[in-house]
Order: sequence, then C-alpha cells, then structure tokens
Amino acid sequence: MRIRLLPIILAALLLAACNAGNLQGDGPPTSGSAQIPELPDDAIPRREARSRYGNGPVYEVFGKRYTVLNSSNGYEERGVASWYGKKFHGRLTSNRETYDMHQMTAAHKTLPLPTYVRVRNLRNNNSIVVRVNDRGPFVANRIIDLSYSAALKLDMISAGTSLVEVTAINLDAPGGDQPARQVSPAAPPAPEPASEAVPMQQSSSIFVQVGAFGDRANAEKRLSQLTATGIDNAFILEDFSLSPALLRVRIGPVADVIQYDVLVEELENIGIMDPYLIVE
Repeated sequence: MRIRLLPIILAALLLAACNAGNLQGDGPPTSGSAQIPELPDDAIPRREARSRYGNGPVYEVFGKRYTVLNSSNGYEERGVASWYGKKFHGRLTSNRETYDMHQMTAAHKTLPLPTYVRVRNLRNNNSIVVRVNDRGPFVANRIIDLSYSAALKLDMISAGTSLVEVTAINLDAPGGDQPARQVSPAAPPAPEPASEAVPMQQSSSIFVQVGAFGDRANAEKRLSQLTATGIDNAFILEDFSLSPALLRVRIGPVADVIQYDVLVEELENIGIMDPYLIVE
C-alpha cells in the first residue's frame, strides 16, 4: 500500500493496522507454536511526549485525508472495533515502535500518538485501557483496531469485531491516571476463524439514534424518511425528562455488527452521516 503524507515526514507510516479486518494470513497465535503469554494488565496511563512520528498533522491513505487531532481531551466515540494479530506482529507501528500483539495497544486514525483510551465492549460491558501507538483501521465504518490481547480481554476474538465505546483518558482530570475497572473473561478456547455474525447478548439493547427534535413535525418527517427507505424498525421516543419533551428518532434494536454496517450504509445513502449508538 502506498501512503502519501502531507507533509512527508513519516516514512514509518507503512501502517501495521492499515488493512486490518479479517485479513488473509492475519489472526491469533498459531496453535502449537510458542506458548501464548498470559493476558497482560491494562495499559497504565502516564504522561508522555507527543511522538515525533505518526502525528501528521495530515496524511492520506487510499485517497482519503486524515487530520490528526491537536488534543485527545474530550474525545468519545461509539462504533465498530476490529483487531489485528500475527500478520503484523514484530512490524513497526506508526510511531516506530515494534507492534506486539500481546501488549495492550491499539490503532486509531486521528488521535495523537500516544493516547490512552478506555474501550468498552457494548455487547458484554467488558472494559479495558489501551495505549494508541498506531494508525488505522482504514476499513469502512471502523473506529479502532485493537491488539490481539486487547481484543481477547474484550471477548471479541471469535466475532472479529464488536460495537464499542472509546473514550480518551484525560490525565488532567481527577483519577485520569487510574486504569479502568478490570473485567477478566473466562479462559478462551482456540479462536475460530473471524465471523461478524455472532449475535449480541441481550442483557442490554443497542439502538442507533438519528436525530433529536423539539418539534414533533420534524421528528415525524425524519421517521417518514427512514420508513420510505425501507427501514421499518425506526420509532420516536419521547423524552419527558426534559421540558419541553425531546423527541428522539431511533432505529433498533441492532443485533450485530453486520446489521449495523448495513444500516450505516443505508443512512449515508439518504444523507444521514452522524448516527449515534445508544445502549439501554
């Protein structure tokens, strides 16, 4: 893959994660090879100088430009996480560190390198802290690419992807240097080939919100737009906790990543570019 940087200061941005997402030859450690290390503790947030490499300020991949954020403070996003493994193990990351699939690291398209983030799996509520030291994933509708161990702790290896919440850790905030609550999954079996079709657990439901309106006519107009497109599980939720009441237009529940991907594409086709995941 060829990457043109603006300005060209990062030859090392031959990104380990740039093609992540069910890549041929990628995956977990090979069975019967060197023993898989014990799962690591979460990354411990600490103050670090901004890396000389991998921080843009602007770079281009597959014809699309990305602008690196000046600061990670206040960053929070919900979307799809993927993971990358042995195919990139031992290669250079975007900030010229060596990628170790057994460490708690991640790739992100625009967060400064390094940044510490909390990642919560919306399917099972497992939560981890990782250190972002790489760029990617440059795959449609993906917001973060996790190391093998990070994905293992979130229990998303077999599925290959999961809906997650990513929150940057503000080291200036009280308790900002404290790791996230540890959630230890049961010892996993040997992972099966990645498949995104694993249904979500139903302990909580996940919806996509596509608008919040104070005027009922506007809410009804958005709902009609969705229905005309063939999205038949959209509805209006009246939030009476506010005065006047707010009418939230939602779609769902969303069962899995495949359904979410299809829905996002349908919404983009009708000009809705900022859907938001809601967990209830």
